Amino acid sequence: MSVYDYILTHTNFVRKDDLKYPFEERGLQFGDGIYEVIRVYKGQYYLIEEHVERLYRSAEAVKIDIPFTKKEMYSHLDELLRKNSIDTDAKVYLQITRGSAPRDHAFPSNTTANLYAYVQDLPRKMDIMREGVSTITQPDVRWDWCYIKSLNLLPNVMAKQTASEAGCFEAILHKDGEITECSSSNVYLVRDGKVYTHPAKKNILHGCVRMKVEHFCKEEAIPFIEEAFRVEDIQYADELFLSSSTAEVTPITKVDGHLVNEGKPGPITRTIQQKYEQDAKIEEASSIFAQEV
Repeated sequence: MSVYDYILTHTNFVRKDDLKYPFEERGLQFGDGIYEVIRVYKGQYYLIEEHVERLYRSAEAVKIDIPFTKKEMYSHLDELLRKNSIDTDAKVYLQITRGSAPRDHAFPSNTTANLYAYVQDLPRKMDIMREGVSTITQPDVRWDWCYIKSLNLLPNVMAKQTASEAGCFEAILHKDGEITECSSSNVYLVRDGKVYTHPAKKNILHGCVRMKVEHFCKEEAIPFIEEAFRVEDIQYADELFLSSSTAEVTPITKVDGHLVNEGKPGPITRTIQQKYEQDAKIEEASSIFAQEV
């Protein structure tokens, strides 16, 4: 996928070929930064308020001063889509680091944060959302503050790569057998008509789509229980699904080679997928249900 021409930085809009950072950049050297991935449908942001709020929470947690007010951030992000003439399904990647300074673990003084944001096309992943995905379980070796959406993603990358090498879409992470989340998504277990997921504590990312899943469940009178389940509970699951800004709501039909619900997406997962499409104003022709008989 190619990146569109214009990139938003902490000073102005620049063409991607003109973007240059010094080699002493704290995001590169320390992972000293934060980021967001924001979904766009037909040129319109989805859940942008939730993403911007989380961005500023992450910045506050790691003591990074964002060079824009929230009002300016919204304006600049809108302008980013306009400048690139976005009217399709896409995603915006936004990253802020502490800045560029001589390498030292301690925070540099009088350093301006580096910021950039860019747009990429992102068609909906129709096949996996209709049919479901295979996953594996992996130990969760990440740090304890995963609620901060930081650039320190090497454990996530390694888990995702292990899943990829096993022919799977995702890695379901666990600490001492207790499921936390996936390498790049939140995960849910359905049993006896109830949806279970890890509580929104510091050791998981408080996903923007996760918040919507909770809301959808409440609208449909589906019990949403913030209670961690264990690896051994998966074999008794009626359904499993995951959520993220890029994968939306996706059924999990296989874990460690074992089928979930005979390898078919379940009714509660389907209900939440329908609610998501309605909330995101997905056109009927683009619905994952459009071609189902």
